[in-house]
Amino acid sequence: MLLAVTAGVAIAAPPAAAEGLREALVQAYRTNPTLQSARADQRALDETVPIERADGLPRLSASGSFTEYLHDSGKIPTSPERQLSGQVSLGVPIYSGGAVRNSVGAAKSRIEAGRADLRGTESSVFSQVVAAYMDVNLSEAVVDLRRNLVKVLETDLRATTDRFEIGELTRTDVAQSEARLQLAKGDARSAEASLIAARESYIQLVGTAPGRLEPPPPLPNLPASPEEALAAALDSNPDLIAAKARTRAAERDVAVAGSLRLPRLEVFGTGSGSDYLGTLGGSTSNLFDQSSTSASAGLRATIPLFQGGLPAALRRQSQARAAAAMEREIAMERDIVAQVRATYSSWQATNEIIASSQTAVAAAELSLQGVRAENSVGNRTVLDILNAEQELLQARVRLVTARRNAYVAGFSLLAAIGKAEARDLGLDGGPLYDPQINYERVRGKLFDWDDDPAPRPLSTRTVDSAPQDAELRDR
Repeated sequence: MLLAVTAGVAIAAPPAAAEGLREALVQAYRTNPTLQSARADQRALDETVPIERADGLPRLSASGSFTEYLHDSGKIPTSPERQLSGQVSLGVPIYSGGAVRNSVGAAKSRIEAGRADLRGTESSVFSQVVAAYMDVNLSEAVVDLRRNLVKVLETDLRATTDRFEIGELTRTDVAQSEARLQLAKGDARSAEASLIAARESYIQLVGTAPGRLEPPPPLPNLPASPEEALAAALDSNPDLIAAKARTRAAERDVAVAGSLRLPRLEVFGTGSGSDYLGTLGGSTSNLFDQSSTSASAGLRATIPLFQGGLPAALRRQSQARAAAAMEREIAMERDIVAQVRATYSSWQATNEIIASSQTAVAAAELSLQGVRAENSVGNRTVLDILNAEQELLQARVRLVTARRNAYVAGFSLLAAIGKAEARDLGLDGGPLYDPQINYERVRGKLFDWDDDPAPRPLSTRTVDSAPQDAELRDR
């Protein structure tokens, strides 16, 4: 009775909620450590603007001292015994040869490059999540197919053994059936291991174990031709945008290096005060001023005359680095051209493979039916049936593999043209991360004690996740 009640509860329980690709991408967007670390790196890069701008802002400092005169062999009776003094200095740079302006400009260009890198990291993580999601789907389908083949071959072996016992078949037929069954069991076990590996990779990227995965939604905004794909990539690919921004930053660095041989102009001011605390003059201290103050201001010009060739060497070095950045930009453009065209071709090819595989599956199913019918009248051998079953399995595996490859290739194409980010995929689950917000927050900060809170991780850990198995999720 207890078993019957338990079975009834299990039957009545609703199936586990299916998990979609959108939910997996949202989870990775919020908790993936690679993406979170890239965002933190970008926030660190945002600070380069206030760091470079600080060289062009006023500097104010103060110093103070208390002196106790303990011993002086040449001390006269009116010498002070102690002294308290302080000084305040102010420096205001007026002209620095364009170093500050160009340094800030280079920093802004590198921040722009960093934002493009962040986009590229986001696309890369999403591409890995999509591949992991499709790998789990593919591995589950292959495990299901291979387990079904094992069941079919077990049935075939029993039927072959029965026919052998009544003299219709030979021991060779039984041995062939047994061999195919054992090979199928080995292939099924290998497929189960691949499924476990796929699920562990999914956990690594998404942060949680996969449940029952839904078929993925259609991919949006896929280009209609390789020319359209390339035009979109040259306009929006984040790696190319980053390379162009780094070239602009390197060109600014040339001007920064050249500024070292130009004059610098600074306004300065100094105020100081001293108090002998009533000890100046000894017994006649009332005849002396015990405190004094002074102030001065002026304009300081620094004109470099000879620096051992350092400015020229630094400028030549910056020019060489700018040339290298230009070459890397062209190399990146070449890489994107090849990548987009190859990915588009791969995506087209996998779509055609899907069509041919569907035809192959239908033909293999029909062939298996015909071979079984012909075997029943003695025109086909047991080996013919085994071969037909193996061909049907291979056709079905090729079909599910082609579907996986087509989807991954399509998403890789979106990533190559710069259309595989959260803003393009319409992900919900909270506001999207905007690096501009942090840049605007820190760019105008001037206070020396304006710190951020202590850092803490935002990604989730997977050390406590359960080891995965090869059980199928309500397929």
